[in-house]
Amino acid sequence: MGEIRVMVSGAGGKMGRAVVEAVTSAPDMVVIGGVDPAFPETLLSELVAGAPREPILPSVEAGIDQWEPDVMVDFTAPTALLHNLPTALCRRVACVVGTTGVPEETLRNACELCSQFNTPAVVAPNFSIGANLMMKFAAEAARLMNYAAIIEAHHERKLDAPSGTALATARRMREARGEDFAHQTTQHFTLDGVRGGEHGGITVQSIRMEGVVANQTVILGGPGETLKIEHVTTGRECFMPGVLLAIREVRNLDGLVMGLDNLLMHT
Repeated sequence: MGEIRVMVSGAGGKMGRAVVEAVTSAPDMVVIGGVDPAFPETLLSELVAGAPREPILPSVEAGIDQWEPDVMVDFTAPTALLHNLPTALCRRVACVVGTTGVPEETLRNACELCSQFNTPAVVAPNFSIGANLMMKFAAEAARLMNYAAIIEAHHERKLDAPSGTALATARRMREARGEDFAHQTTQHFTLDGVRGGEHGGITVQSIRMEGVVANQTVILGGPGETLKIEHVTTGRECFMPGVLLAIREVRNLDGLVMGLDNLLMHT
């Protein structure tokens, strides 16, 4: 097999540029082009050194028509993915999606399209190896501890809250436990929203501020003790090994696969 031909949707964003750089450096794949309506008349090589001197196109349709990619990687926004993912699947382009805040209806529709067009996709709330290990460990601990909370922090430009990683963590913990966690009810609030959200008895709180990339702490409590599981990122390069793994594996999959952990189990 030759090099995997990769098109990056959201190529002008910070994650998109990181993906372009990582794929460009990988020996078994090549970036053939990028899509991003926010960067009209811009060459991809102007944003990422070593990338092809191809113009960034405004739409997924235009990119697929021009470059005929094997895989589309999408790091955009839920509103953009609502169009991008069905478009690529209907044209039989395998997809790797890191966009978060995706509605359940979009995922159900994608699952149906994967089957209809026999085209696979990987959708993951987090491509970091460490973050996926954090979720695994938290799910294991959920069976044995009574209380739980998740505190997630992201950069100030992240639009959705809580993060996809926090929601995925809470769901996995609740599923592993088999019942809701104990959750103390506050009777009097002096500041609205101070307790955060709640899923299955798990308190979930979101922080957005400058200087943060993507961090999450899971705190579990039992009689006389607490357990803290923390994942801290210092740069977006931590997501790239997972993205590259998904690009390599996605065409060998059937249907829609949720979460990087399903790929890690087979490596």
